[in-house]
Amino acid sequence: MNVTLIFLAAIAAIIIWWLAGQRLTSKPWLETGSVQLPDHAGTERPAPAVKIGLFVFLGVVGAVFSLAVSAYFMRAASADWWATPVPRLLWVNTAALALSSAALQWARREALHGRVERLRPALAVAFALSVLFLAGQIQAWRELTAAGYVLADNPANSFFYMLTGLHGLHILGGLAVLGHTTLRAFATDIASDRLSLSVELSAIYSHFMLAVWLLLFVLFAGWANDFVDLCRTLLS
Repeated sequence: MNVTLIFLAAIAAIIIWWLAGQRLTSKPWLETGSVQLPDHAGTERPAPAVKIGLFVFLGVVGAVFSLAVSAYFMRAASADWWATPVPRLLWVNTAALALSSAALQWARREALHGRVERLRPALAVAFALSVLFLAGQIQAWRELTAAGYVLADNPANSFFYMLTGLHGLHILGGLAVLGHTTLRAFATDIASDRLSLSVELSAIYSHFMLAVWLLLFVLFAGWANDFVDLCRTLLS
């Protein structure tokens, strides 16, 4: 339960940090007008509803993963639980997802400055690395099943496939949006506000899913339990 609370706190901290960065946590009863965000020229413009909708969606996604992790720890207390080994390929997959997120941050900066010629390769690299991550996850599944760690053999296996599969589906959804944004970038010579917003939303989504994956990776590796045990030792 303590680990679950840590996971929930980490997800909440990520959401609050992003909301604070976008000034979506401002008190409307103390301000006049709509929620404002700085535009390219440094002036103020209303926050797009689609961005607010994305943060609401990410909050729901974070809650879903938190509930799944809570169920993971409740089930892990059973006697028939044997931890699933972490394939070494997951380290490569983690690096690919982190580099994809970094490439999208690069694309976000280039879109902000209207540099389409640099935006295109950044988006292409981010897209390719995300595809590599998904392909690596499928290969990790194949390695585990070949080693005998099938879905119904052990509850730990079931949770591993469920959580990584759920995360993979969210990555796939973000990949569809990123692919559309990449095609739009290659079809225009000007970084319009709409294109810049699409790049920004893709970057935010990618950063969030990277954070979720890192927390899941820590969970699968068993480091979360070690961290909780260390906290208990320090507090005792």
